[in-house]
Amino acid sequence: MNFGISEEGRLIEEQVVRFIDQKVIPAERTVAEQAKTTPNGEDAPIMKSLRAEAKSLGLWNLFLPDPDWGPGVSNHDYSVLCEHMGRSQIAPRVFNCQAPDTGNVEILAEFGSDAQKQKWLKPLLEGEIRSCFSMTEPEVSGADPTGLRTLAERNGDEWVINGHKWFTSGAIGARFAIAMVVTNPHGAPHERASMIIVPTDAPGFKIVRPVSVMGHVGGGGHCEVQYHNCRVPAENLLGPLNGGFMIAQARLGPGRIHHCMRAIGMAERAFEIMCRHANQREIGGMKLAEKQIVQDWIATSRMEIDQARLLTQFAAWKMDTVGKKEARTELSMVKVVVPNMMMTVLDRAIQCLGALGVSDDTPIASMWRNGRALRIADGPDEAHKMVIARRELKRFA
Repeated sequence: MNFGISEEGRLIEEQVVRFIDQKVIPAERTVAEQAKTTPNGEDAPIMKSLRAEAKSLGLWNLFLPDPDWGPGVSNHDYSVLCEHMGRSQIAPRVFNCQAPDTGNVEILAEFGSDAQKQKWLKPLLEGEIRSCFSMTEPEVSGADPTGLRTLAERNGDEWVINGHKWFTSGAIGARFAIAMVVTNPHGAPHERASMIIVPTDAPGFKIVRPVSVMGHVGGGGHCEVQYHNCRVPAENLLGPLNGGFMIAQARLGPGRIHHCMRAIGMAERAFEIMCRHANQREIGGMKLAEKQIVQDWIATSRMEIDQARLLTQFAAWKMDTVGKKEARTELSMVKVVVPNMMMTVLDRAIQCLGALGVSDDTPIASMWRNGRALRIADGPDEAHKMVIARRELKRFA
């Protein structure tokens, strides 16, 4: 494995870092203030300006390795770029690299028909619309997608969908959802479901509420959605009939590693803030940085961040060289290791900053609130550990 990135990636990295440091981070407070008076699901005025500038510079859709639709940056190169984006919670949106659009773009590019790519994929890539992914259901465990209940039945040239979803993230303001629904109720567990594109203005699609997550309900929301006799054209089937589980796996692999890349960036930003504070803050006539316990926090955090980064880059390298399927174990490993590392580093940073750490005067508290969900999103720690253990045991059976 080559730990360095390509020359093309390095040049893009220089631009991304410069743009984040000079434009994105200085705009964070303004974005937060403007968001208070901007309708949920819409971009604040300064966000629109930042996005337009990033697009004009070609710093756009960097997540997509498919050269037919994106810049063709490798997963390994993107792991570095995405980490930089993770330093600011608004940066992924600035560069059109935000979830869940990234995952939806990837499966539309891989499985979508020509008509679906023209209607849905191209506007997403241009940043003209947003999308959401509708999979998790409140009545069944999200850790086991083979138990989904939302049902889609073929009626002539339409699909009729009935069911109940929640944590359909980004639904407010989205133009369409990609819904994972049961189309073969009596089939084998992994052959029951399909993916269907559902326009959010389709009859029977109803956003019940944005679910409050640790007191936050803004933006596109993590929405509860009802499908009541929701009708969509038959050609909105995405990929093969009853191939939903296969497509979900293809979608969630890159999505998991993207989350982890950004999480490393969050940990680095918190680490930087912690170190700067420790160097400046005095207590009892000495700097916090002179305290042995603080030095332990900093040393341990540095080691943990670097270990997590190397594992994530290794997983990205395997995706590039042998494919997503062969990198499944490594993807599960980073999905456990990185969010736990991030939460530990954030907690140390909060402790080091004291009362300042739990305030919103720094981004650390917000990162902690948002970051905790990563130990659940796209599969909880326990499910990934089970997968890792089964594969390792199988090797020695």
